[in-house]
Amino acid sequence: MDDTHAIRIDGLCKTYAQKDGTPIHAVRDLSLAIPAGQVFGFLGPNGAGKTTTIKVLCGLVQPTSGRVWVKGVDPWRKRGAAVRQIGAVLEGTRNVHWTLSAWDNLLYFGHLKGLAGKSLAARAEQLLKELALWERRKDLVRTFSRGMQQKMAVACALVADPPVVLLDEPTLGLDVSAARAVKELVARLVREQGKTVVLTTHQLDLAEELCDRVAIIRQGALIADQPVDDLLALFSGEYYEIRVEGRLPETLCAQLDAWTIHEENGQTVLSGDVTDQQVLYELLGQLRAAGLPLLAAQRAEPDL
Repeated sequence: MDDTHAIRIDGLCKTYAQKDGTPIHAVRDLSLAIPAGQVFGFLGPNGAGKTTTIKVLCGLVQPTSGRVWVKGVDPWRKRGAAVRQIGAVLEGTRNVHWTLSAWDNLLYFGHLKGLAGKSLAARAEQLLKELALWERRKDLVRTFSRGMQQKMAVACALVADPPVVLLDEPTLGLDVSAARAVKELVARLVREQGKTVVLTTHQLDLAEELCDRVAIIRQGALIADQPVDDLLALFSGEYYEIRVEGRLPETLCAQLDAWTIHEENGQTVLSGDVTDQQVLYELLGQLRAAGLPLLAAQRAEPDL
């Protein structure tokens, strides 16, 4: 297998069996090719198969069928060689050793990846300073806040300077400042160091800001794989958002099933595609007839 792609997934399937023998298809015939040097967003609801796919790439889960390669190496058949190509932060809080200090965590994970001596110390210092953890380097990680622990997990994933970085919900639980530091670091990894970053997240604004390309999976199956700009262009038609004072009568809601409707702060917001301007005028007339004061009606730009 060549390494022209940072990651290649070919027909990946992963099936688990429940206690009664009923199969659960976590990933269904997934195929992806991720070029080097970009941020690739891996999106989907809970249970879509994102984390299972990441664990297969890390060599932690054996595929039921299909194969994956990281920089041309199959992580299940040559796990040691593949792991040296990867830095990973998995969802959850057990990516670091809580009983070690921040400094000792980086030395430990660096040694596991074959680093030692002055080069390892210099790399550890660089990462701790970039993530604003240098002043806490001697403190045990278990004394850190959730956000600081997450930043430590990112630092440990990067200590060996891997070409491929897998980040599963990297800003989960972070405050605004810590999340910004992680986002800036991800951008630098690609822009300045040419790394490939695979990012799974429920924060669609984060994906839209950072990702060059996104894949969307649902129930283990791929439903989209396109550059972000191309994906948004598919929905760049007449998309409108209308805001009125008060709550829509139930009878009117039943007539507007083509619109997305939600309430916030005593107002009702309707949004949807408008293929015919007459439909928009008819809706405005219905809202007026219902006695709902119009607050705003505007064309909206699509987002993820």
